[in-house]
Amino acid sequence: MKSTVDRRNKIIQKIQSEGSVRVDELSEEFDVSTVTIRNDLDFFEQKGLIDRTYGGALLRNNVYNDPSIEEKKKINAEEKKRIGEYAAGMISEGESVILDSGSTTREIALRIKDKKNITVMTNALNIGLELAGSSGVEVMMTGGVLRDKSYSLVGPEAERNMKHYYFDTLFLGVDGMDFEHGLTTSNPLEAQLNCVMVERANRVIAVTDSSKFDRHSFSFICDLDPINAIITDDKISPEFEEKFKKRDIEVVKV
Repeated sequence: MKSTVDRRNKIIQKIQSEGSVRVDELSEEFDVSTVTIRNDLDFFEQKGLIDRTYGGALLRNNVYNDPSIEEKKKINAEEKKRIGEYAAGMISEGESVILDSGSTTREIALRIKDKKNITVMTNALNIGLELAGSSGVEVMMTGGVLRDKSYSLVGPEAERNMKHYYFDTLFLGVDGMDFEHGLTTSNPLEAQLNCVMVERANRVIAVTDSSKFDRHSFSFICDLDPINAIITDDKISPEFEEKFKKRDIEVVKV
C-alpha cells in the first residue's frame, strides 16, 4: 500500500510540474506495468483531478493550482496582514510555536521579531531568514528537501525532526478547508509534514483568508477535529461561521 501511495504522490507531482504525462513513460520510470499506471490515472480522474487522453493524461486546472509564494503574497494581501497581526499577538513570552510555510504565516513572522524568549520551528526558509536576526527568538528549521515554489522544506527528514519535539501552538496555513474534506493543500509532501505538525502541537490554529473556505485541494492534511481556532477575515459567511462554532472551533474575524 505504501508503495502505491508513494508512487501516486510522485506521479501527481510530475503532472503538476509538467502539465501532462504518458502511460508508457511512467511505466518505465516507476518500473511497473502500464495497467498499474492506467489504474493510477483512473484514480486521479475519478477524483476530478486530471483529464485522460489517448496514452496519457493532462492536468485539470482546478484543485492542482500551486502558485509560488511570491504570487500568493499578492492575493488578499491586506487580509493576510490583519490575520498575521492578530496571530502574532497570541504568542506569549516563553512559548514554543510552529509556523507552517506560506504567505499568511510569513505575516506572523514579520510581527514577532521583537518578542522575547520564544522558540519558533518552521519549514519555511523565508520565515527562518526573516527571524534570523531576532535576539529574543530561537529559530529551529525542520531540514528536508527544498520546494523552490514555496521556499518550504519537506520530506522524511523534516518529518523525523519534527517528531523530536512538542510545541505549544501551531499556526497552520491551508489551500482549502471544508466540512467534507477537512484541511487540504496542493502538495502531498507538504500535507504529510503538516499532519506531523498537527500531532506535535498542543493547540492548532488555522490562519487563512475566507477565500479558502468551501474548497479543497489535492492532499489531505487532517479533518476539522484537531483545530482549536480559525483566524480569518470578516468575509466568512455566517453559515460557515456557525458550522465551525458547532464543531467547538473558535472563529476570530479580523
